Amino acid sequence: MPPSAAPSVGPQPASSPAAPWWKSAVAYQLYPRSFMDSDGDGIGDLRGILARLDYLQWLGVETIWLSPFYTSPQTDFGYDISGHFDVAPEYGTLADCRRLIDEVHGRGMKIVFDMVLNHTSIEHPWFQESRSSRQSPRRDFYLWRAGRRPGGGAPPNNWRSMLGGSGWHHDRATDEWYWASFLPFQPDLNYRNPAVKHAMLDVVRHWLREGVDGLRLDIFNAIYKDASFADNPFSLRPLPSEDNPDGFFQRALHTQNHPDTLAFARELRAVVDEFSHPPRFVVGEVFGATDVLREYCGAEGEGLNLVFLFKTLRTPFTAPAMRSLVAELEQAFPEPLCPTYVFSNHDRPRGIDRLGNDPARARLLAAFQLTVRGVPFLYYGDEIGLGHHHGMPREAARDPLAARFRNIPGWLVPAMRRRGILINRDECRSPMPWSAETHAGFSHAETPELWLPVHPDSPLINVASQRDDPGSVLSSYRRMLALRRRSLALSGGHLELLPPLADPARVLGFSRRHEDELVWVFLNFSAREAMLDLRTAPGGSLCSNLSDEQEPVRSRRVLAPWEAVVVF
Repeated sequence: MPPSAAPSVGPQPASSPAAPWWKSAVAYQLYPRSFMDSDGDGIGDLRGILARLDYLQWLGVETIWLSPFYTSPQTDFGYDISGHFDVAPEYGTLADCRRLIDEVHGRGMKIVFDMVLNHTSIEHPWFQESRSSRQSPRRDFYLWRAGRRPGGGAPPNNWRSMLGGSGWHHDRATDEWYWASFLPFQPDLNYRNPAVKHAMLDVVRHWLREGVDGLRLDIFNAIYKDASFADNPFSLRPLPSEDNPDGFFQRALHTQNHPDTLAFARELRAVVDEFSHPPRFVVGEVFGATDVLREYCGAEGEGLNLVFLFKTLRTPFTAPAMRSLVAELEQAFPEPLCPTYVFSNHDRPRGIDRLGNDPARARLLAAFQLTVRGVPFLYYGDEIGLGHHHGMPREAARDPLAARFRNIPGWLVPAMRRRGILINRDECRSPMPWSAETHAGFSHAETPELWLPVHPDSPLINVASQRDDPGSVLSSYRRMLALRRRSLALSGGHLELLPPLADPARVLGFSRRHEDELVWVFLNFSAREAMLDLRTAPGGSLCSNLSDEQEPVRSRRVLAPWEAVVVF
């Protein structure tokens, strides 16, 4: 039976002895630059994360995922790595990193690092050597090609980057072109060179030896490109989406989701499985139709342990749409596979933005994400309903995407944001608001300027203002995290959609079962009350996402607007 109130310190989640720990985990992504500044320079750092571990444990998350903090010129704030084995000085030292790993483990928690396998920074020593000469021993570490047309004045082929425009960039010194799937200062590595694959797998092994429990793989679906460098076919699609990488009037046939990338997923998994005490896992950032994403996990689960299923980011927040989403993911990722549920991250509009910045809907989203079968990925600030920062001007943006898309007309930006495309990712990376104090408690009061401004709502929407309020978004997240931790059925049981026991246009119901434990979950995706028929309920107690109190199950129960209940 779940507790009547959330515990003050979060234990390990309930899990079946036969299931790996990560299947019952709740991952909390924090953007180190924006989480907590310990030294007053206006930039979040590793010591700041250390100072907030007690909060994360109190909240009830047991797995934290850190965006990159490796050595980097910070042109893309860590996703442009110039050194894989050390820490950028803005974030601290290698000793700070090792202490963080140890202290996370000392609390019975897990830690996941971001791993950028696809590319490096243009300032990485490998690329500097590679571009020094066509005869460089590391020339083949990257994708270099001669240009087309007389004098090589045009790109080698028609491939477009993930951001549109040619992904080929001319290097005057050697008069050849290098390929970059994302931004020009992030050249792609050449995994068809065995030395590159060996070196990058050694990077993976290094951090697993350091004790990291899992790795999140940045744009993993772009690892391999077609060896023939043939042109990509034409497409009518103007823009890519989460479930279709084709866009900019081109099919990404030769540049994304290549069969060799799917094969590499199995090879990488074998390396990760070398470290089995405790088991480790990898989750891939991949884009494509659900059946393509399923292939990354392997026919028998021998590929990536998990993949992000970004279809969740654009699913309408209604009972029928969420029911269809659950049905699709259950069919595509049956046991032993496991779906993921993510509604915010460092590249996308914050989840509450899609909910009209309504705290009631945010509480319901938390209940859905933490009771459905799968691994939920939370983004820092989700738990307090931190909104998207719409007021950041593009001309002052730190995000390199804002400069790249500076010619996009302003009227088009909101429409693109509604499609999940951010022109300025600063908007979803504002500092974590801890209190109503100066700089929202993120940095010292005397700090003259933060790397990004705090959200204007931070005097009202912050951890301190919600911590002791039982009706807050924070209390609701903590309540549902506690229920999930204490229930094997919720954290790792099977799922079955229930026949309508209330209005199916407004209420979604499903069961979770683990051995003899059976739990029913009902969620009211509506601003109106809904009557729930519980005459055949499996248990005698009921918990709501709106209250710490348990109540006895009665034959009928009114669901309040945007309320979720769990019946035990």
